[in-house]
Amino acid sequence: MIAKLIEFSVKNKFLMLLLTGVLVLGGAYAIYTIPLDAIPDLSDVQVIVFTEFPGQAPQVVEDQVTYPLTTTMLAVPNAKTVRGYSFFGFSFVYIIFEDGTDIYWARSRVLEYLSFVANRLPPGVTPRLGPDATGVGWVYEYSLYSGWYSPDHPAGLFQDPEQPEQWYASVQDAPATVRDRLLRVRVFDQPGKCPLSGKPLVRANQDLSTLRSLQDWYLRYELTAVEGVSEVASVGGYVKQYQVEVDPDRLLAFHLSIQDVRRAIQRSNNDVGGRVIEISENEYMVRGLGYLGGGTSDPETSQRAIDDLAHVSLGTTAEGTPIFLREVAQIHLGPELRRGLAESDGKGEVAGGVVIMRFGENAYEIIENVKEKLDELKVGLPPGVDIKTEYDRSALIERAVDTLKQKLLEEMIVVALVITIFLLHFRSSLVAIFVLPTGVMAAMLLMHGIGLTANIMSLGGIALAIGVMVDSAIIMIENTHKHLEAPGDRSHAQIIIDACSEVGPQLFFSLLVITVSFVPIFSLTGQSGRLFRPLAFTNMFAIGSAAVLAVVMVPVLMEFFVRGRVPSEERNPLSKLLMRIYEPLFWLGMRGRAFTILVAIALVAVTVWPFSQLGSEFMPPLEEGDLLYMPTTDPSISITKARELLQQTDKLIMTFPEVHHVFGKAGRADTPTDPAGLSMLETTIALEHDKSKWRTRRVERWFGGFPNWVKAPLAYFWPEERTITDDELVYGWNKPDGTHVPGLDDVVKLPGVSNAWTMPIKTRIDMLSTGIKTPIGIKVIGDDLGTLADLAEKISAQLRTLPDTVSVFAEKTVGGKYIDFKIKREEVARYGMTVDDVQQVILAALGGTNVTTTVEGLERYPVNVRYPRELRDNLTTLRQTLIATPTGAQIPIEQVAELSVHTGPPVIRSEQAKLNAWIYVDVATSDIGGYVRDARALIDDKIVSQPDFPTGYSVTWSGQYEYMQEANQRLMVVVPITLVIIIFLLYVSTRSVFRTLVIIMAVPFSLVGAIWFLYLLDFQLSLAVWVGLIALAGLDAETGAVMLLYLDISFKKFVDQDRMRNLRDLELAIHDGAVKRIRPKTMTVMAALFGLVPIMIGAETGADTMKRLAAPMIGGLVTSFIMELLIYPVIFYFYKSFEVRRRMREEPGADETRANV
Repeated sequence: MIAKLIEFSVKNKFLMLLLTGVLVLGGAYAIYTIPLDAIPDLSDVQVIVFTEFPGQAPQVVEDQVTYPLTTTMLAVPNAKTVRGYSFFGFSFVYIIFEDGTDIYWARSRVLEYLSFVANRLPPGVTPRLGPDATGVGWVYEYSLYSGWYSPDHPAGLFQDPEQPEQWYASVQDAPATVRDRLLRVRVFDQPGKCPLSGKPLVRANQDLSTLRSLQDWYLRYELTAVEGVSEVASVGGYVKQYQVEVDPDRLLAFHLSIQDVRRAIQRSNNDVGGRVIEISENEYMVRGLGYLGGGTSDPETSQRAIDDLAHVSLGTTAEGTPIFLREVAQIHLGPELRRGLAESDGKGEVAGGVVIMRFGENAYEIIENVKEKLDELKVGLPPGVDIKTEYDRSALIERAVDTLKQKLLEEMIVVALVITIFLLHFRSSLVAIFVLPTGVMAAMLLMHGIGLTANIMSLGGIALAIGVMVDSAIIMIENTHKHLEAPGDRSHAQIIIDACSEVGPQLFFSLLVITVSFVPIFSLTGQSGRLFRPLAFTNMFAIGSAAVLAVVMVPVLMEFFVRGRVPSEERNPLSKLLMRIYEPLFWLGMRGRAFTILVAIALVAVTVWPFSQLGSEFMPPLEEGDLLYMPTTDPSISITKARELLQQTDKLIMTFPEVHHVFGKAGRADTPTDPAGLSMLETTIALEHDKSKWRTRRVERWFGGFPNWVKAPLAYFWPEERTITDDELVYGWNKPDGTHVPGLDDVVKLPGVSNAWTMPIKTRIDMLSTGIKTPIGIKVIGDDLGTLADLAEKISAQLRTLPDTVSVFAEKTVGGKYIDFKIKREEVARYGMTVDDVQQVILAALGGTNVTTTVEGLERYPVNVRYPRELRDNLTTLRQTLIATPTGAQIPIEQVAELSVHTGPPVIRSEQAKLNAWIYVDVATSDIGGYVRDARALIDDKIVSQPDFPTGYSVTWSGQYEYMQEANQRLMVVVPITLVIIIFLLYVSTRSVFRTLVIIMAVPFSLVGAIWFLYLLDFQLSLAVWVGLIALAGLDAETGAVMLLYLDISFKKFVDQDRMRNLRDLELAIHDGAVKRIRPKTMTVMAALFGLVPIMIGAETGADTMKRLAAPMIGGLVTSFIMELLIYPVIFYFYKSFEVRRRMREEPGADETRANV
């Protein structure tokens, strides 16, 4: 079939050229329109149920909200994990679905089950779904800040960044040559004078509540309307609140209760409509205006609202005198209770926002549209207020995509040079090189068609395929050259058809085998599957496209370009050199055939040792260009102390020259995607992208003791001084004299703070997928929080004894501080009250409740009623809180409730409706698998297997280790199945068990180089390495098939020419098929090998992952090629010698004296 397709293509060349032109146009369109991202979306399909239960402690939230929700959600179809979090005032329930579940189907099913559980929740508590976003949805973060501005230019000035002393009032005032690079400066950080007018700068009078209002009511909804944005979450600042602080003594004097105050305020804030009336042929709409403040948004609205509140009527006295709210309460503006704050650069608090991308959208396009929208909105900000970008993922996307673009270009150039050098025929080289860009365009078109984004992994799949893509074209062209040396009476077109048909079918099957070798990757699930499936798709697309192009376009192009005289293989200087090197080695192997095979077996056997020394990890870290500092503090920390701690750590981080700016967050942003308590601090650290600003360190090289004239050229390739790495920035490094240079982890060390250093995207995915923010996590599962806390502490103590443990932190499940009012039921009954009467006072008077909301134009602010702070800031005054009885008397709360202080849960975590205690483990080794094996054995021996280990409790390991175990278990099943499929395809192609087994023998040969190369590079066995080994297996099959193909062709040629008369002729035939055909075999291997070399050079974004993919392929190709050149001829000789001996017996006149050599 392949031969017929080749013939059809040559005879219909213009049709093939037309179709290829259409392909190129489609590929060009795809390249310019394909969505961009840094990495594939690795997060699970998840639906978040978020419930507010204001003022309630975590235990109350767990019992009344989270537990009913989690037990109900366990029954949702396709839900594999249900994780619950109960915080102060909030409940989060994360439902993680099986891979492949449609997110909108999942959301509809969760909504369906929410209707079942509604009657089990407290009155007034309404769960809602979180945004239709994923774990990597936090694509852009910004802050609002105020400073000094020029009163003459409130909208800002324009500065030339290349000439900082040049300022302009507008773009039009600047010369046309500099207008494109001007930067608008709206805010100055320091007091001074206007660069143009010389007048003093004015300080903007904007506090945190004003900045938060600008974020909530001006920026947030405008940005939410940007296409692809799911939610814009506010963070930091203060929400403005009208606070009514009621004096209980005055209430007593007027015989009023706090419930009377709440009801009066609620009934004093409303507008109503009275339909319409007709007057003088005009229709008038009737309104009753009763909004506090009048419902407008002018600057006086707040004061009017306070005045209106002051005049709220609470009733009248016995004498008929009205009682106003001002007579029993103080009314003023203040901040609403908050559970999160934001800080920038260690300079102080800011308000800001987080842009969360909708599931499946184009991250890069959304970020660009958001930034464009922000530029438009800046015009409407008050003078002296500006917006600062705190986190921008588009920079990472650009770096990642640019890295892969550069590598693809470098690989194409290297492969093109290899082809040109080997063929020494420019026009022939053009034919082979044509396959590269055309095949890449075809792959990009297919990517666009199935909805893949262009990211590190998808482009990496194409990068890995570059060297292999030209193999078919190279061998076809080279074989055509060979046929042109003896054209006979065939036409030029027929020569091309014959040459391509001779090798085409076998090559097509070889590329098919390479494609099938990626099947195991599609079996991966979870993070590993989502990470590597794009790579497998694009690799298959690229190689498949190249295979089709080789069959339908290479023969056509050869008819146009491969004409006239072409240099023969024997005359090619490089071919002659290769033959001269290979020939003595060939005869050495042939003369010591048994010894050659024994050496090969020995090399395979000794590879067991370096393999046993390799550690294991899930994935090498993707260098995002930003860091995330996530310390964990005391669970009972107050927001005041959290603010102080956050600003202190941010200041310390900013002292490092490699840090550009930082954005800190304590607690949570106002979004269901952020289940964080006040004890969880997050600082996003934006690093300098200009590496020249980074410190360098001296590295001891192996040539350190050589003379300078020898060291100079070596130091060019292996510099003795290099830029520090991200790990060295975090953990420091040792100088040659042993002096330790402190890193971030050394400097940012504060009492009671447990450090964790990671990266923003990685952490967001891990936190929402497993809940664990460190590489290794342990979940202790049981029923009692106290027992869980004890077990977690015991496990932590044991883990600290392991040498590779950097830090261990067991979250304190009972570390929060509680003031409990234990109600005395008998005393309550004696006063004619109910438990609810007492609890309403605790809820409303002490805790405070929002009773209504003001309407101020588009803005909405809460009105809160509570007792004054001095009546609720210590235990003594709390005991004296007054409660109204049904008789009108007021009694201290201590008469009906016993007040005490206890410890309890600051946050309650559960999984599958079972309580959890989590332990975070940060390690100093990349061998995650080895560490967990040692740690697990230690914990099993010292804790789990002990007789006092409680019944009904269990310990599970999570984090990266969880993903690694899942991926390894699947690969152990699927890889053997894939090998069977490859063997079957090879058998279908060769129709020979012998040939199939010989080709498969290339796999163990390649493992020798792959394992040793990994060992020398100190790489761990990660999923990326396993994917590289899987790709190597397909390459082995191809190189083995090509070697065997030429041996078969040479043997057949000798037989057809009646030259196969004895064993000496067999050796000569093998010699011709091996030595004289060294060029095409070397060319295919060198194209694949040198095509991978650019990936191993450089330290750009994504380089670590790509190096681990390429390293086993490079090492394996080297050893498999060498061993195929030496072993295959020997094995082929053993196999064919039986056939030759049979021919010799059938032809007794043959000269047997030439048999023994």
